[in-house]
Amino acid sequence: MPTIESGQTTTIDLFAKFFHGLSNPTRFAIIEYLMEREYNVGELVTLLKVSQGQVSNQLSCLRWCGYVSSRQEGKNVYYRITDERIRTIIDLGKQVVSDNADYISQCTRM
Repeated sequence: MPTIESGQTTTIDLFAKFFHGLSNPTRFAIIEYLMEREYNVGELVTLLKVSQGQVSNQLSCLRWCGYVSSRQEGKNVYYRITDERIRTIIDLGKQVVSDNADYISQCTRM
């Protein structure tokens, strides 16, 4: 059984943080769009209908934690999925949600 020691970052903590990175609806939507192709901030603002500040903030979080990476082309910075395993995780998550959507939607403990 895993133990959690006070003041130390454990593997459990890291896994929880990894999945927490996908728990924000805006971050998750960004990941979904980036699974299709690269986008710049302006394009994501238009698609998500949220402020540029919100998109930039969420992209910074996603980039810092390794979900996405960026490249500059002229004045534009384009974002993409960093690791193809992110796509696999999202696809597997969608399958689990599809199989359990009724239960998940009614869960009051999360």
